Amino acid sequence: MSNLTDLGGVVLVFPMMLPIVGLLLGLVLGGRYLGRLVLVLVLLGLAAALAIGAVVLVGGEALQYLLGDWSPPLGVRLEADGLSAVMLVTSAVVMLAVVLYGQRAFRIPGGESETRTSLVFWLLLLGVWGGLNTVFLGQDLFTLFVALELLTFSAVPLVALSGKPETLAAALRYLLFALVGSALYLLGAVLLYGSYGTLDIGLLAERIAGADRWPPSLIAAIALMTVGLLAKTALFPLHLWLPPAHAGAPPAASAILSALVVKASFFLVIRIWFDLMPGLLTTAGVQILGAMGAGAILVGNLVALRQVRLKLLIAYSTLAQIGYLFLLFPLAAGAEAAALTGGMLQVVSHACAKAAMFMAAGLIAAAIGHDRISGLGGIARALPVTVLAFGLAGLALLGLQPSGGYLTKTLLTSAADASGQWWWGLVMQAGGLLTAAYLFRVLGYAVFGARSGTPSGAERLPILIQAPGRLQEFVVLMLALCALLLGLLPPVAFDLLGVGRTGIDAGAVVSIAMASAFDWAKLWGDLWPVLIVGLLVLGAVPWPDRGSAIRTDSAGATPSVTGRAAVAVGVVFQRADGVLRHWPAAGLSLLLLLLGLAGSLVFGSR
Repeated sequence: MSNLTDLGGVVLVFPMMLPIVGLLLGLVLGGRYLGRLVLVLVLLGLAAALAIGAVVLVGGEALQYLLGDWSPPLGVRLEADGLSAVMLVTSAVVMLAVVLYGQRAFRIPGGESETRTSLVFWLLLLGVWGGLNTVFLGQDLFTLFVALELLTFSAVPLVALSGKPETLAAALRYLLFALVGSALYLLGAVLLYGSYGTLDIGLLAERIAGADRWPPSLIAAIALMTVGLLAKTALFPLHLWLPPAHAGAPPAASAILSALVVKASFFLVIRIWFDLMPGLLTTAGVQILGAMGAGAILVGNLVALRQVRLKLLIAYSTLAQIGYLFLLFPLAAGAEAAALTGGMLQVVSHACAKAAMFMAAGLIAAAIGHDRISGLGGIARALPVTVLAFGLAGLALLGLQPSGGYLTKTLLTSAADASGQWWWGLVMQAGGLLTAAYLFRVLGYAVFGARSGTPSGAERLPILIQAPGRLQEFVVLMLALCALLLGLLPPVAFDLLGVGRTGIDAGAVVSIAMASAFDWAKLWGDLWPVLIVGLLVLGAVPWPDRGSAIRTDSAGATPSVTGRAAVAVGVVFQRADGVLRHWPAAGLSLLLLLLGLAGSLVFGSR
């Protein structure tokens, strides 16, 4: 195995070097040719990520590489275990899809002058890619801080790429809150260095495990770092920056922000709670993280139902789907294999599905000049591939067989049953039905709604301002299919998730989850609640002969009793969401969460 390990050590450098090479060459080439260079680099990066995944899976152990051949604490160590390999491959796949999509969106036609937007987009995309790969491979807390900052300072300008006042305001809000998170993380890292004399995660884990008790500095450091990372992840109620940032960015940028950027800080929370201090999983802190995840699922989905714009609906859907990730913390205390596998599959499935939805929304907005949901009438016939891709990605989020969402919810539910925490299962069921509600609402308008401004019985096909490119539609459809068909991968492929961890047989738990997935009783049991929700929602959508019902606000577009009841609930949650996204409320949430986590660690410490 030494040959494989040697190969892996060299390959670990490539995902970090390729973006840097692109940044340097991009300043020379300019925006006109940079898109093609980025495409070549991302293809090479995907090959490197697949090679790392293959080596880790076949070798059955984590790969390490010492920069400059210096060992920690003096040197910096890179490591790719199963989780890192999965994240590298997921990042490369989504990045490739976005780069292919962006070739047309940021193309400079021949004979026209080069624009600032094209050059800046590709450079920032390379910065995001480099930051992500460093987060997934780094094992030093300061290296990870630098990677997070590279990620933040590359992602924030993507939000404001259009230069519109509202996007500038959203980017500034994102920047300020992310910097607060960075400050908290850095303060925690400083406390750890002062207490243990190293920032290497492996060495820190050994020294913390060998201590008789957790000192106050350690508890304070973990609480500070966790809260800082939660702010960057935009976990409810620390999400004041996410909806306007994700909804205002260009579609390709929104896809990256939602699919990958928020997952980087979540990945570091996994590193801290599972690798640096696994003893944290036995404290009450996991229940706090689970409660925040449950709040995200319920509030995010309900507020999504209230949205008028398609991209804002998808942004709130991201807020809700982030919540599933944090349910794995309380569930891992009793069933770590199922919980961790389910959580990581949610990362992969959501990345593909949400990137597909944002890019599909971008194609729709470019085609008809807006993304108002009530104005989508006839779009399913005008853009059938795009709407199909959007619907398939939504089905993956619902959790129907054989999607990644199904695997996620089945594994997390089995972990809830095994650990006696049944209430988390109820939250997931409610989240799935609410997801079905907003998905059917969009599809109902797209398929059955009348085109805005047309009388009843008139031609309902919308006038397309810009037809989407075939390659763009193909990319969006492939991403949606990746999310939808994730459960059909052979179970041995999921063994990758368990490499480098004791007692995690991901392939076995996935096999059990899929064993009865296609039984008629199971299929019908999962399908009928979704169908009922669909019928209720479609009853609230204006049909072709209700053309006069087309309104610009969601409340006026729901003539049925069920629709009005849903809107009334949505109004309450939307107002609560509006309050929470004010700076004083967000600051108070940060403080209370910090105190709550620190208190839970004090009472749970040894």
